[in-house]
Amino acid sequence: MSIKLRLTVLSFLQFFVWGAWLITIANYWFGLKGWSGTDFGKIFSTLGIASIIMPALTGIIADRWLNAEKLYGILHIGYAIALFYLPQVNDPSTFFVVMLIGMMCYMPTISLSNSIAYTILKDKNYDVIKDFPPIRVWGTIGFIVAMWVTNLSASKANENQFYIAAIAAIFLAAYSFTLPKCKPQNLIPKNATLSEKLGLNAFSLFANYKMALFFVFSMFLGAALQLTNMYGDVFLSEFGNVDAYKDSFVVKYSTIIMSISQISETLFILAIPFFLQRFGIKKVMLISMLAWVFRFGLFAYGTPSGIGLAFIIISCIVYGMAFDFFNISGSLFVETTTNAAIRSSAQGLFMMMTNGFGAILGSSVSGYLIDNYFTQNGTKDWQHIWLVFAIYALIIAVLFQFFFKHKHNRNEKFSVSH
Repeated sequence: MSIKLRLTVLSFLQFFVWGAWLITIANYWFGLKGWSGTDFGKIFSTLGIASIIMPALTGIIADRWLNAEKLYGILHIGYAIALFYLPQVNDPSTFFVVMLIGMMCYMPTISLSNSIAYTILKDKNYDVIKDFPPIRVWGTIGFIVAMWVTNLSASKANENQFYIAAIAAIFLAAYSFTLPKCKPQNLIPKNATLSEKLGLNAFSLFANYKMALFFVFSMFLGAALQLTNMYGDVFLSEFGNVDAYKDSFVVKYSTIIMSISQISETLFILAIPFFLQRFGIKKVMLISMLAWVFRFGLFAYGTPSGIGLAFIIISCIVYGMAFDFFNISGSLFVETTTNAAIRSSAQGLFMMMTNGFGAILGSSVSGYLIDNYFTQNGTKDWQHIWLVFAIYALIIAVLFQFFFKHKHNRNEKFSVSH
């Protein structure tokens, strides 16, 4: 097996073990367990907490003491153990603790998988910019396949979704131990300050008004990124409570419908260089924010048939633009406006603000609002839930356009490999 094929398998499994439950856990939570929206918001906040704490810590371990592929495998074993235990949990508080442990193990493996791929490709004299993107796209395909497996195996509302992910994670851990060695580089000087060792010097970017504003908007938009992952599948599934829709394709195969979003994501990546060159980073990020408005707004008027079904499908297609255009253009903004000495740390800070603090904000606030303002007698008012999310994204877009200043340079070159 060629090294590129081996890394493709790694990328596929990396996101398969996440996609098997991330989109469908709401069905398990609300449908099978009947637990509250506020507690569910706390569950998704574990992704944010883990994203704040773990990537920097595991990065230091991999840089200084332990082979990256070994650390990666150990973390996936811990993740699998947590997933195997989740179905045994019968109260939300314990579920939160176990999920937090699982996310502390899983979230840092996302960046570790990239580091492993970069290291191995460079050691084998491959062109990372050319050869990594075709490998990484199989991660999204793995996520899609996992969603389909969960749905088609009738596991979207029961504990089997966790077992599917856990078994695959054990296989991935074993597989990772067979990869070429990625030894610690020990590039951090022995006389480095504690701040430098922890990558905290990137926080000096907050002293720059433009960068500080960018990171603040990253956090607020990051709050929107997980909302459809949290609620999209259960929203479609709950149409099953309506007699006219209970046997519809959308209800039976809601996870497959939601996977259109990930398929769209793979396609919109290809359009990013054109949009960046023509419109510039600020406008592309603004397009992303407006796409979130449409994503949520279309869901508000979506139904499993007629024009409502078209709204759902279009919303899923729009997701690719909403997700990719901000994540990749935001990453490129950091890449092109920060000093090389702190660039990696600055990218980590961008992830911390979006997937960390942003995810915590979005999951916690949305769970509270849904529980206290949009749920009556166990029935959720999905139309107004999605409209509130749409209004939130629109406010962020208007404020971003008004306050964030960035001049577009048409001669600037961009690569989606970032």
